[in-house]
Amino acid sequence: MYDHRYKQPRDTLPRGPSYLHHVLTALKAGRADHFRQSLRVSPLTFDKLVSALEDDPIFFNNSNSPQLPVDEQVAVALYRFGHDGNAASMQAVANWAGLGKGTVHLITRRVMTAVLRPGFMQEAVRMPTATEKEAAKRWVQQHSCKAWRNRWCFVDGTLVPLEQCPTWYGESYFDRKCNYSLNLQVCAPRCR
Repeated sequence: MYDHRYKQPRDTLPRGPSYLHHVLTALKAGRADHFRQSLRVSPLTFDKLVSALEDDPIFFNNSNSPQLPVDEQVAVALYRFGHDGNAASMQAVANWAGLGKGTVHLITRRVMTAVLRPGFMQEAVRMPTATEKEAAKRWVQQHSCKAWRNRWCFVDGTLVPLEQCPTWYGESYFDRKCNYSLNLQVCAPRCR
């Protein structure tokens, strides 16, 4: 009994065909709307992201040969980020990509490491100019509460339950927790 780690033979999980390759070939070339539904970005944005990340050393092993192709790794990470609940579980993403759960975890770490590098962040993330900030403030003042014009902090996500379903557009208030609620948004520098 102590010679073997398991008493019974282990079952292996048979993998089905990968939908990842279908997304990266057929949908990317012919059905951009379905591609966007899977990865939450357009094919053009996807290609630009891959080209910006493909030379990052995180995607190469010690012998300078790539692991999985970078476009596949980016696609797996985007699929995972674009889904929530059970659809974002390691097993669901692994089934979609035809990979193991551990590989999905490693791919996600690699992509995030590449995205969070200062060089990529400086190139990809741009803070608004003073003119753009002023235009946004004018828009808020004209289209919502005038007192919010100079506010800068938006924190959302708190659900406030309602006693009953609202009469007008009641189904719009049905939340992910199967209650009728409003989403609270804090939008003041002092979090009021």
